[in-house]
Amino acid sequence: MEEPLSGGALAALAPLEKEFYQRATATVARNLLGKLLIRDLPEGRVAVRLTEVEAYLGIGDAAAHTFGGRRTPRNEVMWGDGGYLYVYFTYGIHFCCNVVTRKVGIPEAVLLRGAVPVHGEPLIAVRRGGRTGRQLLDGPAKLCQGLAIDRALNGADLTLAGGIWLASDGFGCRRGSVRRLPRVGVGYAGEAARWPLRFALDLDAQAARRRASRA
Repeated sequence: MEEPLSGGALAALAPLEKEFYQRATATVARNLLGKLLIRDLPEGRVAVRLTEVEAYLGIGDAAAHTFGGRRTPRNEVMWGDGGYLYVYFTYGIHFCCNVVTRKVGIPEAVLLRGAVPVHGEPLIAVRRGGRTGRQLLDGPAKLCQGLAIDRALNGADLTLAGGIWLASDGFGCRRGSVRRLPRVGVGYAGEAARWPLRFALDLDAQAARRRASRA
């Protein structure tokens, strides 16, 4: 696990700009790896580094909530501009959160699947029942639980530093440390389930390459 970031270092970071989100969804997904998701909780500020995401390509993607042009109150945020948070409830027990991409009328998004804490880990661990280590936030529902993300944040503007937002601290994903994989949990989507739209950052490979570059 990497060294924690200070509160002062986080305060100096500006939110990612809207243009970051308005590009091709797979590109946004890949570039989200290593970015910081910052959340202001009642107990204090926390931040996590994104390590796994999945792209969903809208109307032509059988795995997407907007497949075939489906438009409902639940997925309405996906039909808006890029740079907003789309939160949905699943299986009657879990929340999952997505970053909306592209522009108005192109309903695509990136599911945030996993992360590691870089600031405020004890606050996150309490919400996760005292769990620690790599398994703390290694799933979309765990991520939402640890950061207290629910439908109240649906439609949150991620380009504003308030409540929840994304930022970059200059962390770079080293060559060979990113894996591109099929999506999981969408077997109903047929061929689309096998599209390699899941991006995962191998933290061990990242650390090894960093050590090698310093040798």
